[in-house]
Amino acid sequence: MPETSRRHLLLGGAAVSAGALLTACTSNEPGNTGNDAPAGSAAPAADDRPGTPVTIGFAGPQADHGWLNAINENAERRAKKYSDVTLEITEGSNDTAAQIGQVQTLINKKVDVLVVLPADGKALTQVGLQAMKAGIPVVNLDRIFASPQAYRCWIGGDNYGMGLNAGRFIGEQLKDKPNATVVELAGMDSLELTKQRTQGFDDALKNYPNIRKVARQAADFTVESGQAKMAQLLQAQPRFDALWNHDDDQGVGALRAIAQAGRKDFLMVGGAGAKSAMDAIKADDSVLKATVLYPPTMAASAIDLARALGQKKGIGGMAELEIPASITLYSAVVTKENVDEYLPTGFN
Repeated sequence: MPETSRRHLLLGGAAVSAGALLTACTSNEPGNTGNDAPAGSAAPAADDRPGTPVTIGFAGPQADHGWLNAINENAERRAKKYSDVTLEITEGSNDTAAQIGQVQTLINKKVDVLVVLPADGKALTQVGLQAMKAGIPVVNLDRIFASPQAYRCWIGGDNYGMGLNAGRFIGEQLKDKPNATVVELAGMDSLELTKQRTQGFDDALKNYPNIRKVARQAADFTVESGQAKMAQLLQAQPRFDALWNHDDDQGVGALRAIAQAGRKDFLMVGGAGAKSAMDAIKADDSVLKATVLYPPTMAASAIDLARALGQKKGIGGMAELEIPASITLYSAVVTKENVDEYLPTGFN
């Protein structure tokens, strides 16, 4: 998962997907006549109307986490929206050799476009290159291949931005509290995404000199690990003002540990955007006050992009003839004030 860079196109989280751009046609709106149209406005843009039939091959890892299951559901639901799309979806696997074989099968079937969320981006780079060399454009979903030659378009979340926005939210809540302290319940430290989330969080806190991070524990994105590691944090830190938890699935366990300890003296911010977290935020009856999105709706947007590529169309609302090479989704902060807007995107 790449860090945010200037070459990425930032889009607005779960509420705004690439589909919003893909369905906005630029060249045939009423009144859009004359010589003042921007360059490229005559380029065909994808929309909801049936067009050239497109077969999309979809390969992802095993859906052993709520977020990954939501990825599959978003892809399948989006494909069903289009009468001109046929989706060939593989059985998810965390075994890189098995996933490589599944992608090669899709290549041999001569699908029009591939959407691949690799179990391991580096390990699947070669099969991405193989598809591109075979003339099959690849939409690389979230976990990035090691070479940009292995994909036509990358779309994914912003791990650094997740941490940054979590830190900013907590910072604004505590900015007037002298000597405020925070703790962090991270994900798996072996993953680059965890390091990026922590870096973003730490960088945000640098803007609030009154706030100090006093402890950090790494869990592994499961309910059980969240409960165990949160219990350790609570025991080691009898007082703190805020907690950032990287993942809402492990947050279920963290909330159990917090309830068992009878602690209500701090605010908690979650991560990813699970429906259970949003329900708790709306109820406002626990320490959980916000969650920072890592939207699984990116899979729906990947299908939109694949369809546009298969139909040789661009994105409405942009002057360029082609879809972007890279799209980074924004990590919105969901609070009690805006939770109703985001609840439909929450995953189980």
